[in-house]
Amino acid sequence: MRALIQRVLEAKVVVEGETTGEIQHGLLVFLGLGKEDTLEKGQKLIDKILKYRIFDDEQGKMGWNVSQANGGVLLVSQFTLMAQTQKGLRPDFGPAMPPAEAKALYEQLVEYAQQQFDHVQTGIFAADMKVHLINDGPVTFNLEIE
Repeated sequence: MRALIQRVLEAKVVVEGETTGEIQHGLLVFLGLGKEDTLEKGQKLIDKILKYRIFDDEQGKMGWNVSQANGGVLLVSQFTLMAQTQKGLRPDFGPAMPPAEAKALYEQLVEYAQQQFDHVQTGIFAADMKVHLINDGPVTFNLEIE
């Protein structure tokens, strides 16, 4: 399971001309699910994301998490994060969880995230999403749970 997290000034997901999720200051989270991933692993990753200290505190250091920074979370499914890219010139999506299983797990993780944090927005699973963002920093991290 992988999450690419970006500290943003604003972000939104648009599907067929409609905004499906939008935040101001906070975290844009692209979430990739692998074949071996579980709800337990996902909950650990969500907890890590919510506690990850990448926002400036009073001293200008990365000391605050998204809650302390009064931010939001925009959670977007992205199977391409699971691609193997070490060989050849075309990504191999074999490690990605099959779509039906991934959708069920993604929905459980969205529900869990919303239980843990009040300001969670989402994209639409497997939709052709247009993601708009203004990266703050830029600050981007790749988080993984094995």
